Amino acid sequence: MRLTRRHFLGAGGAFAAAAGLAPLLAGRGARAAQPRAYPYTLSDAQWRAKLTPAQYEVLRRAGTERPYTSPLNDEHRAGTFACAGCAQNLFSSTTKFDSGTGWPSFWQPLDHAVDTLEDRSFGMRRTAVNCSNCGGHLGHVFDDGPRPTGLRYCMNGVAMRFTPQA
Repeated sequence: MRLTRRHFLGAGGAFAAAAGLAPLLAGRGARAAQPRAYPYTLSDAQWRAKLTPAQYEVLRRAGTERPYTSPLNDEHRAGTFACAGCAQNLFSSTTKFDSGTGWPSFWQPLDHAVDTLEDRSFGMRRTAVNCSNCGGHLGHVFDDGPRPTGLRYCMNGVAMRFTPQA
């Protein structure tokens, strides 16, 4: 086979395309590095034993549940939403609102309940929200929420438990 200019240009174009996509694909599905050590820690085997497969996928692997699948999306009673991993209280029902996205949404977490970190997975730049006690991934925060904060904490319902107010 005789190599021609066309072969070199084609190979060069393919290489350039692959190099351009590499940064986008490198972070695909990957979670940003943990910003710090968390007070509540378990081994991976302990997390797997403690959580359901769906909870493990979201809390420990930064997965996302399908929209409109969580019963917490339709939870309207007074009470508190806590981390399904460590039971730390995260959100008051007084800050919950219907965002129309299919996930439980809040305009403000409880004081010191969550940490945020940059998430560059899937070629996007977002702000991930983690439980400040165990580091479990809860969802993401966006700046299109209601007053008074203008924030929308879009949380995975499977990552939380609800306790009604007594």
